[in-house]
Amino acid sequence: METTAPPSSSTIARTSLLILRVLTFVLLLIALILIAINKGTEEIDQDLQWQLKFNNFLSYRYMVAAIVIGFAYNIFQMVLSIFNVISGNRMIRGRGGYLLDFYGDKGTGAAAGYGASQDVQRVVKFLLNVSFDKFFGMANASASLLLLAFLLTAIASVLTSYALPKKA
Repeated sequence: METTAPPSSSTIARTSLLILRVLTFVLLLIALILIAINKGTEEIDQDLQWQLKFNNFLSYRYMVAAIVIGFAYNIFQMVLSIFNVISGNRMIRGRGGYLLDFYGDKGTGAAAGYGASQDVQRVVKFLLNVSFDKFFGMANASASLLLLAFLLTAIASVLTSYALPKKA
């Protein structure tokens, strides 16, 4: 009877990082799609309609920028992670690669999206007596996915930080 050895802890860590990066990619993609297709139209009176899009708000544009930058960074990190899982070696060797992983895994776009949704929705409701509930609901859904992607990236950052003392 032949037994196989369990995978090493470094193999599990590398695979876990890759899975976190793939999940982050998916969340960022869905967040980008939600905010990009989000439009809201409300009738103010019989002759006037008001339409909102994400690019009408600076904070939503900031959120999209955070998603796009996070996308680019995450794709870069996924390539490095795939190489690491397949070959067992890091593409960027030494302490610099671990520092890039640790400090690069940060983001702030979700907070901008949540804040804009709450503030603008209150102002629009007060001034125009219309709610745009669907528009702000989709914007909040996009911000929520961005927040989840950030949390996964933070977990990846913590996992990466465990390797830093070993390389010091």
